[in-house]
Amino acid sequence: MKLPSSRIDLSNEARQAMATLLNQALADTTDLYSQTKQAHWNVKGMEFFQLHELYDKLADVVFGYIDVIAERVTAVGAVAQGTMRMAAENSQLPEFPAGLGDGKEFTTQLAERYAQYAASARAGIDAATEAGDMDTADLFTDISRDADKALWFLEAHLR
Repeated sequence: MKLPSSRIDLSNEARQAMATLLNQALADTTDLYSQTKQAHWNVKGMEFFQLHELYDKLADVVFGYIDVIAERVTAVGAVAQGTMRMAAENSQLPEFPAGLGDGKEFTTQLAERYAQYAASARAGIDAATEAGDMDTADLFTDISRDADKALWFLEAHLR
C-alpha cells in the first residue's frame, strides 16, 4: 500500500509499517476500553464500589489513548481504522467472557488483558524505534507506562 506523499521525514516504508502498527493498537485500545467498561457495568460482590470506581478510572485512561493513536495514524498519512466494528474484527485481545460471578473473576480477566496490552505496547516501542519513528515509540512508551500501572492496581486486588 502506497500512502499519499507527505513532508513528514519518515520513508513510505516506515509510514506504512507505523500505520499498520498503530491501527492494530487502535483496535486493541478500543477493545480494551469497551471490555473495561463491560466490567465496570457488571461487577458485583462485596468489593463492588471499589472495583466499579477502579474500572471506570482505568477505562478513562485507555479512552484517552484512542484519539491520540488515531491522530498519529493520520499524521503518518494513513486512514485510522477506528470504528467499533473495525476494532472488534481486528483486536488481538480475547473476548471478555459473559456471566462472570464476583469481582475477583472480573479483575482476573481484566488483568490478563492489560498484561497482553502492555506487552503489545512494548513490542510497539521496539518496532517504532527500529523504523526510526521516535514519536510513535514515545506514544507506545506512554501507553506501556499506564498499562503497567493499571495492571499493578488490578493485581493488587488479586492478592
